Amino acid sequence: MSSSKQALAHPAPGSGAAPGDKPGAARGAGGRGTPTPGPSSWRSRLYRWDMKAAPYAFISPFFIIFGAFGLIPLLYTGWYSLHNVQLSSLDHKSWAGLDNYRNLLSSDFFWNALKNTFTIGLISTVPQLLMAIGIAHLLNYRLRGSTVWRVVMLTPYATSVAAATLVFTLLYSWDGGMVNWLLGFVGVDPVNWRESTWGSQFAVSSIVIWRWTGYNALIYLAAMQAIPGDLYESAAIDGANRWQQFRHVTIPQLRPTILFTVVISTIGATQLFGEPLLFGGVSGSKGGSEHQYQTLGLYMYDQGWIIGNLGKASAIAWSMFLILLIVAAINLLFTRRLRKSQ
Repeated sequence: MSSSKQALAHPAPGSGAAPGDKPGAARGAGGRGTPTPGPSSWRSRLYRWDMKAAPYAFISPFFIIFGAFGLIPLLYTGWYSLHNVQLSSLDHKSWAGLDNYRNLLSSDFFWNALKNTFTIGLISTVPQLLMAIGIAHLLNYRLRGSTVWRVVMLTPYATSVAAATLVFTLLYSWDGGMVNWLLGFVGVDPVNWRESTWGSQFAVSSIVIWRWTGYNALIYLAAMQAIPGDLYESAAIDGANRWQQFRHVTIPQLRPTILFTVVISTIGATQLFGEPLLFGGVSGSKGGSEHQYQTLGLYMYDQGWIIGNLGKASAIAWSMFLILLIVAAINLLFTRRLRKSQ
């Protein structure tokens, strides 16, 4: 009797388990018998963490570099634009609010630089893109040594800005320049390319055209080669010649690419700096003796590093940034309308 009572008071080790379970299952359900995670579970967790975090780790260098050399200087420049800061005394700055921007809006030099930027950008962008489309159309057909011609088209882009501007400065020289020498053959008087308004702006624009036409031509060529050949075959069957195929097949298919190059060229024209600075020589930062080709980039450089007014130069930089935002908004608007029309 005593043994049976002890058996009832102390159940068997497997009595708490369900029928058919292995001994120890009840303890495992209670938590005291749960085995610790093994190496396989840690590896699976590490694998899941690696799959989620690895893409962010791969792209993190770009954001780190952009934040250090792009975003932080941009925000710091915006903070400087709200202060009166001199290059000679960076530690002594005073709050100015929007006074630097008000001074820009009332400055004739700012509006002159904005007008020159627009004029030079228009003179350089339109011929550049038209020539690039024509060159790409020629290279798109079977041409002997097409690879060599493509490399030649890219050579000006690979040339240093300083080297290219130096050569063009010699070409547009008042005494002994090749351009005036050629004009003399057709009975045209020599032009003072540095001092005249339209002459200096045309000279600076020609440097930009020479450097970027081949680059845009290769972009157009890549877009042309992506056009299906069936479209040209259908147009040829309908009796369209090459010019009609170019107008009614090539150009409509190139609309997104043309819009992209227009936006990129506009951004480049807004930031134009090296060509006019080196072309002007001693008075390069002023854009000539009468500021006849001073762009926004030169005006910002002149205010910040020649005069030393960093607050006003920062306001000019942010004004250029706002202009680029407007250009991007116009690009987005045209892109949406282009997609709806298609």
